[in-house]
Amino acid sequence: MYILRQISKIIASQLTKFPVLAVTGPRQSGKTTLLKELFKDYRYISLEDPDIRAFAIDDPVGFLNEYSARVIFDEVQRVPELFSYIQSRVDASGQMGQFILSGSQNFHLLKSITQTLAGRVALFKLLPLDFSELKAQSLLDASYTRTLFRGFYPAIFDRDIDPVIFYANYVQTYIEKDVTELLNIKDLRVFRTFLGLCASRSGQLLNISTLANECNISQPTAKAWLSILESSYIVFFLQPYHQNFNKRLVKSSKFYFYDSGLLSYLLGIRTSAELSDNRLKGHLFENMIVAEFQKQSYHLYLHREYYFWQDSNANEVDILLKTSRGYDIYEIKATETIKPSLFEKMNYFEALAKPAIVNKTLIYGGIEDQKRSKYNILSWDNISEQN
Repeated sequence: MYILRQISKIIASQLTKFPVLAVTGPRQSGKTTLLKELFKDYRYISLEDPDIRAFAIDDPVGFLNEYSARVIFDEVQRVPELFSYIQSRVDASGQMGQFILSGSQNFHLLKSITQTLAGRVALFKLLPLDFSELKAQSLLDASYTRTLFRGFYPAIFDRDIDPVIFYANYVQTYIEKDVTELLNIKDLRVFRTFLGLCASRSGQLLNISTLANECNISQPTAKAWLSILESSYIVFFLQPYHQNFNKRLVKSSKFYFYDSGLLSYLLGIRTSAELSDNRLKGHLFENMIVAEFQKQSYHLYLHREYYFWQDSNANEVDILLKTSRGYDIYEIKATETIKPSLFEKMNYFEALAKPAIVNKTLIYGGIEDQKRSKYNILSWDNISEQN
C-alpha cells in the first residue's frame, strides 16, 4: 500500500529548477518508496550495497560515467567523496534534475551539501507520516491514545506490524547501528539507558549536566549522543523565544521525539490501554502534537520556525509562531473537557505581548472544534487543517 506523501508535489515541482534534489529523513520514513514512485523513469542505486559503494569510492569518475544522469543515489552519505564529482558534473552539464540524492544521516549529508552543492540543490525532509496523510487513506485512528501508541512509520501501516515488534527492531537495527557507526560506543547498555532517560525527559527543558550524571557519562559524551539522535531524526529541539516583555526567560531548549510510537516504546508502554492512567500521558500527547507541527512544516515546505515561551515563574506557551502582525500561540492539553483554566497561560502571554496581536488556540484531546470570540479550540486530529 502506497500512502501519498504531501511533499511529493513540492519535490516534483523543483525538478526543473535545480540540478540536484536531496531528500533526508529518518530511516524507514518512506524516502525510497516516495522517490521510486515519484521518479519511475530514474535509475535507483543504493550505496548501502557494498559492491556499488566500493565502485563509487574506488572509481568515482567511472561510477558517474555509468550513472551520469536521471539517477537516484540512496544513502549517498555513505560516499561523501562523491559530492565534489557530482558538483563538477552538474556545473558542466547545466541539466536540471540530473541527480536525486537520499540519505538518513542528516549530519553527514548536510555537511557535504553545504560544502560542495550549495546553490545547486533543493533540500527536503521526509518525516514519518503526518495526520493529513493518514486521514487521506482513512488510517488515522479516532482515539489519540491508540494513534500516539501506534506511531507514524509507514511500515506499521503498510505491513500491519505490531508497534512493539516494529520499534524493538527499529531501536536495534537502526538507532543503535547508526550510533555505533558514528561514535565509538563500547557499551551499548549505557547508550540504551541514555535513550530511555531522554524519553522520560521529552518536552522538558534540556539539562545536559543532569542527563549525563544520571547516565554516568561525561557532558561532552551526552552532547555527542544527543547530536547523533538529532542528526538521525530521532529527536528535535524547540528553542525558547527570547522577546523580553520585561520578564526573566529560560534559555534552555526543549527536545521532543519525532515519533510518539517510538517514544511510547522507550517509556516501556506496551499497549495503548496502558496510556489511559499513565502519568506521562499528557507529555506524550504534547510530544505528538509538537511533532505534528514540525512534520506539517517540512512536508508542506512552509519553513516555519516554532518556539516555546517560558519565564522564570514557569508561565509558558507550548508553541509560539511569530507572525508579521504578532503571535500565534498554542496550548496543548490531553484533556477531553474544556475548562476556563486551560486559557490562563495564553491570556497571561497576551497581556505581556500587548499591543501585538495574539491569536490563541487550544489543542485538546476532545473531538469537537469550537470558534470562540477570543480563542480557537481544535480537536487534536484537526490541527493539520489550520495550515
